[in-house]
Amino acid sequence: MPGTAPELPPLGDVIRRFGLGARRSLGQNFLLDLNLTRRIARAAGSLAECDVIEIGPGPGGLTRALLLEGARRVIAIERDERCLPAIEELALAFPGRLNVIAGDALEIDPAGLGNTPRKIVANLPYNIATALLLDWLPRIGAFESFTLMFQKEVAKRLAAKPRSKDYGRLSVITQWLAEVELLFDISPKAFVPPPKVTSTLVRLTPRKQPLAPCNIEDLERVTAAGFGQRRKMLRQSLKSLGDPAPLIAAAGAPETARAEELSVEQFCAISRALAISRRAGG
Repeated sequence: MPGTAPELPPLGDVIRRFGLGARRSLGQNFLLDLNLTRRIARAAGSLAECDVIEIGPGPGGLTRALLLEGARRVIAIERDERCLPAIEELALAFPGRLNVIAGDALEIDPAGLGNTPRKIVANLPYNIATALLLDWLPRIGAFESFTLMFQKEVAKRLAAKPRSKDYGRLSVITQWLAEVELLFDISPKAFVPPPKVTSTLVRLTPRKQPLAPCNIEDLERVTAAGFGQRRKMLRQSLKSLGDPAPLIAAAGAPETARAEELSVEQFCAISRALAISRRAGG
């Protein structure tokens, strides 16, 4: 159940006291409105029986919300050493419920943190958000869900359907492994400092099984080839993988098709055909 707020200083005071001006080099844009951060925390569903992993807590706005919304435990990963004293201070206000890890989220495997069930809820630094997601996706089964903030243009790519301009490698790999829900947009004015783009909160829920069978390494190769030459027909863009004809035939697509026209299942079919070709020495 959501908790009662202990006596906490205003986030503005925390930022001034610890000198936590946001740094562009770290992709920092802080959320200070507790009503908004609690809405984000609630969007992740019930937290009472979960360990919640947060990336880049900064001064702790979303961290507070996760704790107040009843998270069993929050594990906050922060690479900015300036922010650590502020988060440690917050940990004292919620005894036993907030662990702080000083380090780079790109170098830490969250699947090994805390206990199951675990969720990731984070206002991701824009400059590493996509890299983090692509790193986590192969292990998405270790999590109950991801509730993440992205630039709106990235969020649209995650949810994009075939034959749309936003559909690409990120769409295919994400939707292969997870159900994607775009929850709500957040104005730049909600952040300190305000970014130049609108943000979107996205919830990713692992599928019980991938959308279709294939190997992720093969799927990455196929999507890289197909979307790397997006405007070209598959018979040209897939040449780097070998003879494209049997690969395209496996997907039931014409050779004149382009990558953006194929469904996730068709990309998986090409990936399986690629694996068979490789085993046959083709």
